[in-house]
Amino acid sequence: MERRNFIINLASVGVVSLASNFKSMGKALQSPATYTVEQFEDKGLAHFSYAVMAGQKVILIDPQRNPDVYYDFAKKNGASIVGIIETHPHADFVSSHLEIHQNLNVPIYASSLTKSNYPFTAFDEGQVIKLTDQVGLRSLFTPGHAPDHIAAVLYAEGKDKIVFSGDSLFLGDVGRPDLLDYSSESDRQRKNLAEMMYDTIHQKFAKLDDDVIVYPSHGAGSLCGKSIRKATSSTIGYEKQSNYAFEKRTKAEFVSVLLSDQPFIPKYFAHDVHLNNQGAPAFKPSLARIKHWPKNYQPESGALIIDTRPSQAFQASYIAGAINIPATGSMETWLGSLIAPESKFYLIAADDAGLQTALKKAASIGYEINVLGTFLYDAANGNKLASFDKNTFRPEENKYTYLDVRTEKEAKNQPVFKNSLNIPLHELESRLSQIPTAKPVLIHCGSGYRSAAAASLLKKQFPFLQVVDMGPAISQFINANAAH
Repeated sequence: MERRNFIINLASVGVVSLASNFKSMGKALQSPATYTVEQFEDKGLAHFSYAVMAGQKVILIDPQRNPDVYYDFAKKNGASIVGIIETHPHADFVSSHLEIHQNLNVPIYASSLTKSNYPFTAFDEGQVIKLTDQVGLRSLFTPGHAPDHIAAVLYAEGKDKIVFSGDSLFLGDVGRPDLLDYSSESDRQRKNLAEMMYDTIHQKFAKLDDDVIVYPSHGAGSLCGKSIRKATSSTIGYEKQSNYAFEKRTKAEFVSVLLSDQPFIPKYFAHDVHLNNQGAPAFKPSLARIKHWPKNYQPESGALIIDTRPSQAFQASYIAGAINIPATGSMETWLGSLIAPESKFYLIAADDAGLQTALKKAASIGYEINVLGTFLYDAANGNKLASFDKNTFRPEENKYTYLDVRTEKEAKNQPVFKNSLNIPLHELESRLSQIPTAKPVLIHCGSGYRSAAAASLLKKQFPFLQVVDMGPAISQFINANAAH
């Protein structure tokens, strides 16, 4: 978890960063008001959350599952958390809004349209949460990603300074309108949401001043958008110039562009919307109930095992049938994409530190409730996966069936091997029957992370098939092709 602290002292130099990787945007602001904004980043989910402090009062916006970082922030600054704003029921992570509400007896602010079972205070268009006489947060109704989505505009002395845009306005993108399941009406409803997003962009965000800073709830890598720029903040003016959503189009043209080429929807998204509408169980007590088994424990036959060790360790020795989703990368996304939310599984790691990381990542999407138990694994006598030898590899020999588990767009834009079979990782389990097994299978992705999971899935289905994971070595072949 990375934190970025921005103290805004409007009586002096404007936006001042206490973090080296943040650059001031917009012109200097002159007034006696002072407030602090701290940005918290969960890199695994590309999730940003915020603490806004003024007058020793703190409002949290879209908090992550573990609330301790916010408690620590308030304690360090001698301040009190006085409320939580939920911009919408999140699909890609589990929020700690209910736990914070129960621990601190502070209100949860959300749109009155939100269909939630937790107690909340309506925070609708134009309503204000005052932190001091001069600083507060104003609700802006911004549907499109969700029908009940709101943004929060921070103002000081009557001037808008920052918009916390949630999943409505991203940097270079907008929130996708296709995550809600409306059964037979899904196409119509997605079009309706896309039309709402058009109005949100042009009637709400475009009318904010150009120097208003934009802080979204997600960055590059999130599946809540299709082309989010790699940055941590922006301005309305910059987005007007660079974000395709602000380009001059008819509403129908905008809807067509927005609905096209959206990424896949992970299995856990609907589950997390439901869990966030209910309110998740408290973070630490939920983890504390998980049983920890002895090292190299042998689960019952047929049990689902998620091995979170690095791919090299998995390949050297693994439990038959285990699925390798390393905790070193975007484990949260792939755990929730490959494993259904109702599935029960064992979680294993190489050491205690790795196990804690894996558990926290599982909990960030609400999957800790599915863990049957955990144990450490370092046995050397397990199953082994064939290793890739770049020194003896000759693509022209046609020795392998090449399996590319990148997305269709990635494979089309940057092909690597001729006659390669492209099955995206999130589709692999349902399309295993399409993979030829007459020859060894050589699997690759773009960096080596997805191919590790794919190799384990393939070995789970075809134990006697020779499966080779190219791993990080694929980057050399991608770069070589790009050079030509």
